[in-house]
Amino acid sequence: MGFTPIEEYGVIGNLETCPLIGSDGSIDWCCFPHIESSSVFAGILDEDGGGHFAIQPSGEFESSQEYVTRTNVLRTTFETDSGTMVVTDFMPVADGVELGHTTSAIYRKVACTEGDVEFDVEFDPRFDYERVGTTVEQTHEGVLARGNGEQLYLWSQASFHASEGEEEHAEATETLHTDETMWFVLQYNDREPIDAADCAALLRETIDYWQDWTHQCLDESGCPFEGPYHDDVIRSGLVLRLLMNPQTHAIAAAPTTSLPEEVGGVRNWDYRYAWIRDVSYTIQALNELGHEREARNGFDWSLTMCHKDDPGEIGYPLYGLHYEPEMVEEELHHFTGYRGSKPVRVGNAAGDQQQLDTYGELLTAIYTATDYGAEIFAGEWEVLAEMIEHVSGVWMNEDSGIWEVRSEPKHIVHSKALCWAALDRGIKIAEDNEFDAPIERWTGERDAIRESLLEEGFDEELGCFTQTYEGETVDAAALRLGSVGFLPFDDDRMQATIDAVMDHLMTDDGLVMRYEGDDGLPGEEGAFVLCSFWLVECLALSGRVEEAREVFEDVMEHISPIGLFAEELDPGTGEHRGNFPQAFSHIGLINAVLYLNEAEPGEVIDPLDR
Repeated sequence: MGFTPIEEYGVIGNLETCPLIGSDGSIDWCCFPHIESSSVFAGILDEDGGGHFAIQPSGEFESSQEYVTRTNVLRTTFETDSGTMVVTDFMPVADGVELGHTTSAIYRKVACTEGDVEFDVEFDPRFDYERVGTTVEQTHEGVLARGNGEQLYLWSQASFHASEGEEEHAEATETLHTDETMWFVLQYNDREPIDAADCAALLRETIDYWQDWTHQCLDESGCPFEGPYHDDVIRSGLVLRLLMNPQTHAIAAAPTTSLPEEVGGVRNWDYRYAWIRDVSYTIQALNELGHEREARNGFDWSLTMCHKDDPGEIGYPLYGLHYEPEMVEEELHHFTGYRGSKPVRVGNAAGDQQQLDTYGELLTAIYTATDYGAEIFAGEWEVLAEMIEHVSGVWMNEDSGIWEVRSEPKHIVHSKALCWAALDRGIKIAEDNEFDAPIERWTGERDAIRESLLEEGFDEELGCFTQTYEGETVDAAALRLGSVGFLPFDDDRMQATIDAVMDHLMTDDGLVMRYEGDDGLPGEEGAFVLCSFWLVECLALSGRVEEAREVFEDVMEHISPIGLFAEELDPGTGEHRGNFPQAFSHIGLINAVLYLNEAEPGEVIDPLDR
């Protein structure tokens, strides 16, 4: 099948949407106007019917991709027998900066740098996941596509001809000679006049924007990310920025849907939404990178989520990037799926689950932000106090947990630990700010959770914390018990849990699976990138630095050629699996490098006292 490997895609964006562009020059995934909107190109999910916008040499070629240094501007270089061609892809950035043009546009610069290159262009849009008809017609300066009440206008100097019939699209074949350039500009629901000089100026402006934004090593005490993986950290920060909505400050888990955790399997989910728990991991990473504004935005989003539902209760573990709570999940039966992986899903039914760990992640995110200087006001504290009260009354309930398993709810160890963290952070916030709070009662509930977890969540025979109460399976999420401060890393039970994860969940090539046992779904999944980075973090904080570096380097062997990670890795082939690029994976990378650089052999670090 002709599907491009997931790791051979690059991503660009304008902070509102994120097209994926293959190393063959084809835009195979794009949603307008937002990440969570319906697709106009979905060739990554259906090679024939999904739609694409391809620019590539007419004959045989070899290609490679790279980003312009410290930017989200992507270059694809094509080598042919007759010459070399470079396609530069970018989107103007919607970040409150007045650029004097629409930002809902993809700019594609085609340049011949050596010899002569004949190239083909195929413009084949399919609106609304190909659920509606699409018409394509030539204009004086390009091509106009319409469908679903939307339109795409492709401006170019190329000579297109439209192919009519059941699948309308437009094609062009052009030849460039050394130092010649041709532009293609795709505008969504707009039709602004364009010329090549404006395009070139806009490219320079976009490069400047990203290079001005990226992490700067200005601290006299040294960069916390210095070392061989500094550039990977910068790339991870750029990925996170692409996934952060500039209006609501929500962070998408990934820009794609239904890229499979197992090729040919059913574990295909829509990740184009904001999970509350993601913010907790992100705030520290952004602050350490020097992006204080974006970290503060994440803090503000966290506080907004506290007000979204009934007092004290988080109604949904995930939201649309524009606060939509409805997560209706449906299947697109007409799509073949990536490499035959069906069903293709849009929407996510996990939005209706009870996930108690979300409370701990939200309170931890807010507490972490205060460590970096954020301030909580009295009115905000009233809402947080109601939430802490709610946790004190529901922590003993069963839930679906961080992994959103689709089997029956259970007493999940990780969820209990994060409920403990919710009360612990609430108490600390109240004490640090001298807020009114029933400290004694909350402390009693926190201690009750601790006692319950130590008694029912730790299996003496297995020698570690398990996935569920009285369970017999290992779960990498138990590593978080040390990271949130439930147990110090020099506690024998914490060290035994780290060892159990390595014994039970680590693959032959040093990657970490999420958990053992049945989860209510057929098939299997790959190694979870974030879990591997969690293990790095725990080993580093435990003073087991050499082991931490070994695991980290094993994971980094599988990073894509341009520094991107999907959600998972196939433990047999190393191929990327799941949605791409994944915020969780890149947050994990940033924090893993941070802890590795701080760690000293044999020295245990308390993550809350850093």
